Amino acid sequence: MTSSLEVSHGPLTLPVFLPDATHGVVRGLDVGDLRRCRIGAIQTNVFHLMQRPGSTTVRALGGVHEMLGWNGPVITDSGGFQAYSLLRENPRYGSVSDRGLVVHPEGSRRKLLLTPEKCIQLQMAYGTDIAICLDDCTHPDDSASLQEQSVRRTIAWAQRCKAEFQKIVECRPRVVEPRPLLFAVIQGGGSLRRRQECAEALLGLGFDGFGFGGWPLGTDGRLLDDLLARVRESVPPGIPLHALGIGHPEHIATCVRMGYGLLDSVLPTRDARHGRLYTWRVERDAPLNGDWFSYLYVQDATHIKARGPVSSGCACPCCSFYSLGYLHHLYAIGDTLYQRLATMHNLHYISDLMERLRGESAMWPPVTSDPVRP
Repeated sequence: MTSSLEVSHGPLTLPVFLPDATHGVVRGLDVGDLRRCRIGAIQTNVFHLMQRPGSTTVRALGGVHEMLGWNGPVITDSGGFQAYSLLRENPRYGSVSDRGLVVHPEGSRRKLLLTPEKCIQLQMAYGTDIAICLDDCTHPDDSASLQEQSVRRTIAWAQRCKAEFQKIVECRPRVVEPRPLLFAVIQGGGSLRRRQECAEALLGLGFDGFGFGGWPLGTDGRLLDDLLARVRESVPPGIPLHALGIGHPEHIATCVRMGYGLLDSVLPTRDARHGRLYTWRVERDAPLNGDWFSYLYVQDATHIKARGPVSSGCACPCCSFYSLGYLHHLYAIGDTLYQRLATMHNLHYISDLMERLRGESAMWPPVTSDPVRP
């Protein structure tokens, strides 16, 4: 029996992959396209939405669901990873302190402050289904002192996020639909011990679920499966766990088999835009063992006159109606139809992958969604 997570716009069937609508859109697609790709939920980002179009605009447009025209579940990421990738690499754009994140948007004289409290206030005002605590992200190769600071700050911020979340929930009028869920993020860089310590501290605070935080790949592009496994082992099986930033099909399969129920990434849509399309090396009903995944590079000259689809047996709108040769032509002339069709293909592939992995996960323990514990 497949697990599910009850959210306001749910239930959310697990395991589930969420394409990133980082700036409030899955690039090139509308909600009808997402539905045709069997996408059940999407993930957007407070760090970016608070800058563009701005939080007052999001609220004026009815929150994230109404603004996007999407009536399914939405997870709002806090922006911890975006702060790491932007602020730590480009200090002129802002800074990180125990207080929170200070951001200087490019081309603007204004200064934005994202504290743990404001992070939760914005997510709740946006109407999210799952809010994620603000965390202090690091790279696995950062120094021991930075990793220790990150874990300490992440735990302290999670405690502040939870306090603000509970205050808002208690002040809301009683409604029929369930309240949003609150996830905390487990940091610790490349240290198994720090990952364990962070997980134990956050479990003691009590949350609805947790996320694997930080960069999930080594410098060689290898999935840091030992760290992912330690985090999964540190969290009781019935509590949902989100593999933040995992989007390569083989990495998705590895994490789902570990017991991660939620995954998100920009990778499938970004790969599509850059001509990397996903194909199967195995038959539809064959087990996903060995070499089952491959890339097709649409720009290769060998595809100029290819009359067949991108992937035989694929039922996506791209493969159902258009030839690989035509897709090659669209890519070559830079037409936006290529971006739309290719993105739909890769997301449909991921949906097929999730369906197959759900079949493998029949023996999973049920996922709980009890209220946030004190």
